[in-house]
Amino acid sequence: MSASKRGARVRNAHLVEVGMKIVTGAAAASVMLSAAGLLAYLLYRGLPSITWDFLTKAPRYGGIFPAIVGTFWLVAGTAAFAMPIGIAAGIYLSEYAPRGRRTRLIRLSIANMAGVPSIVYGLFGLAMFVMFFGFGVSVLSGSLTLACLTLPVIITTTEEALRQVPQDLRQASLALGATRWRTIRKVVLPAALPGIVTGAILGLSRAAGETAPVLFTAVFFSAPLPMSPLDKTMALPYHIYIMATQPNKPQPGIVWGSALVLVAGVTIINVVAALGRSRARRRVTW
Repeated sequence: MSASKRGARVRNAHLVEVGMKIVTGAAAASVMLSAAGLLAYLLYRGLPSITWDFLTKAPRYGGIFPAIVGTFWLVAGTAAFAMPIGIAAGIYLSEYAPRGRRTRLIRLSIANMAGVPSIVYGLFGLAMFVMFFGFGVSVLSGSLTLACLTLPVIITTTEEALRQVPQDLRQASLALGATRWRTIRKVVLPAALPGIVTGAILGLSRAAGETAPVLFTAVFFSAPLPMSPLDKTMALPYHIYIMATQPNKPQPGIVWGSALVLVAGVTIINVVAALGRSRARRRVTW
């Protein structure tokens, strides 16, 4: 190949690289601008409604406190059910499952679960937890339904986080006489913790904003504060839906204020998780 042809190929490659940087940079900028625009609009429409009474009183007095408490308990219940099962399933698929058709079928089933519409999970929760197990419309039924919804995300991200851990760490631990489970518990899991936390937070953030799954299983518009897992509850997504669709429209500030509180709560959870993930990542070196 002549020097002129090599030079032309280098220039073309350089132009392609510059073009891809521009395209990907523009895509990232558009996402950031969209998110910033959405947040600014939420603040503009909802911030004037954020008062102490709005955050601490019942809906009959123009507040959303029961909805905040109900959302918290639904997310906490979802975490209690989904995280242990999801992390354990991710560990099995990454560390113990044999390579073969059965394991591929399991992974395919998990991927299909992630694509199921949330309304289908709501109908499943109604049939399984509300009617078959007899939990009724309650925090427990809603938490179990949301746990089914978030399991695919937690399982997939846990498995991928564990696969990112170098095999040399496992082999070194086994060579020193550690058992396989001790290697996973003491070496692999701490190294994969940042990725596992990311997956868990993504799943729980989705659960916090879902309306359809809890519509059939957990929520009631004027429910009081839940005193037990078998009580009905309110939830911010459902509260926003009801307030935005009822015939007698409430003040728009109530709807936008509720949406702002929901987004702020999810953002706080994500920020706290990101800080914890960063601290854990600094401790891991390989």
